[in-house]
Amino acid sequence: MKDKYFTLANNIKIPAVGFGTWQISNSDVVDACLIALNSGYRHIDTALAYNNEKGVSEAIKKSGLKREEIFITTKLPAQYKGYNECLKYFNESLKNLDTNYIDLYLIHAPWPWSDVGKDCTKENIETWKCMIDLYKQGKIKAIGVSNFQKKDIEALIDATGFIPHVNQIRYFIGNTQEEIYNYCQEKNILIEAYSPLATGNLLNDPIISKIAQKYNTSNANICLSYCYLKHTLPLPKSTHKERIVNNINFFVNISLDDIKILDQVHNKELDRPLRS
Repeated sequence: MKDKYFTLANNIKIPAVGFGTWQISNSDVVDACLIALNSGYRHIDTALAYNNEKGVSEAIKKSGLKREEIFITTKLPAQYKGYNECLKYFNESLKNLDTNYIDLYLIHAPWPWSDVGKDCTKENIETWKCMIDLYKQGKIKAIGVSNFQKKDIEALIDATGFIPHVNQIRYFIGNTQEEIYNYCQEKNILIEAYSPLATGNLLNDPIISKIAQKYNTSNANICLSYCYLKHTLPLPKSTHKERIVNNINFFVNISLDDIKILDQVHNKELDRPLRS
């Protein structure tokens, strides 16, 4: 990769690939994160809702790396909204992670996962005000959102004047969410791409396979490189050592012509519901 970091709007540098930990148990996440950290990852993405923050903390301690060498992202659970709720569960994450600051803190979704699409604008604004205060206090280095669309972000900005540094969305070849992608680019909001391999669905895609053969690489490397070249930050996840190592050494300089081919891919993963 040309750059191993993206620079956020507040000049905080964030490692250009992160290790995702969704659906990795608290016990398994220790070994997985240790492999990731020993392989060169310096960015771990977790969430209070994943129930594995304590395992992430244990892995960091076992790695021997200094806290400031590692970029930790965690998230406020989607069902908890409002100023006091945000403060309460932020402090719970601090305790779980055994740290006195979080590098990036996100609102996990604009609505509870049990009620997708519910209008929580008022509650999100109060949550955002809390996150701004925590940011100003130095307890968070950067703040953002996840699974937010344009109208959701605009409501936060209109109410507070504070633009999120990051929007973490489901982003992969065949699901590039052009409206929110373009909006975030215009606002200098970094997009983080979760499910960059479409939960494995792209690993056997024939179009991607053909391009991977051209570059003598894997489908996974093409998928992750595509995200990076689109100026989004991929968050691959795995518990398998070989895949974890491969995913940190993914970069392929895909030509513009081949990027255009990949832009036309449609994937059946689009028909699946969002995940937390």
